[in-house]
Amino acid sequence: MAGDPSTEEGDSFLSHLVELRSRLVKASLAIVVVFVCLVPFASHIYDFLAQPMLHALPAGTKMIATGVITPFLVPIKVTLLVAFILALPVVLYQMWAFVAPGLYSHEKKLAMPIILSSFLLFLVGVAFCYFFVFGTVFRVINEVAPKSVMVAPDIDSYFSFVMSMFIAFGVTFEVPIVVVVLVRFGLITVATLKSIRPYVIVASFVVAAIITPPDPGSMMLLAVPLVLLYEVGIFVARFVRVTSRRDEAVTS
Repeated sequence: MAGDPSTEEGDSFLSHLVELRSRLVKASLAIVVVFVCLVPFASHIYDFLAQPMLHALPAGTKMIATGVITPFLVPIKVTLLVAFILALPVVLYQMWAFVAPGLYSHEKKLAMPIILSSFLLFLVGVAFCYFFVFGTVFRVINEVAPKSVMVAPDIDSYFSFVMSMFIAFGVTFEVPIVVVVLVRFGLITVATLKSIRPYVIVASFVVAAIITPPDPGSMMLLAVPLVLLYEVGIFVARFVRVTSRRDEAVTS
């Protein structure tokens, strides 16, 4: 006698929830382990993060902390952010392992290269922001500040700004991956990507103007890489074989 379809569906849903919880626990555990290892160096990690701003300020100028527990809390936040970035490969792998059973074979083969390349490009975006963008942005901010104002940023505000910039540039450097994946699965063609190039360029400058401080140099430092990365994605996509789920079903 066949089982009740509704019961089987409920059991399947519960098994998916259990699997999701397991993957989330493993991803969280990876972040916690890295975080615990880095906590003793929290103050040094924040000092390293603060270097671009300190170099742009007059000699001897330091940041300030307006909150009672801010000198303790902000370095911990920075350390947690670094732990998340370092543990990102494990987090991405757990995400992939959760959805892998529902993927076709060609999608499974593509998953790991996407995870690795996404992680590396995110790191490149963060490094580009830290080593090149911050030097320009903070120097401009210090130069345009009125001489009657002593620039001494609050460490909490600085962390919030740095985190938003890291995310913006990290995500920006994922553009080639997005373009290649869209072409790979037949969701868009290279010809279409070329045809919408002018709109992408305009959108890049609009996004850069919203995210970065209001000066042309900072905007260019985000908009130009965004456009170039889009072109890199188009170039790589030309060599990608288009495969759809229908093609996989036919060959299976």
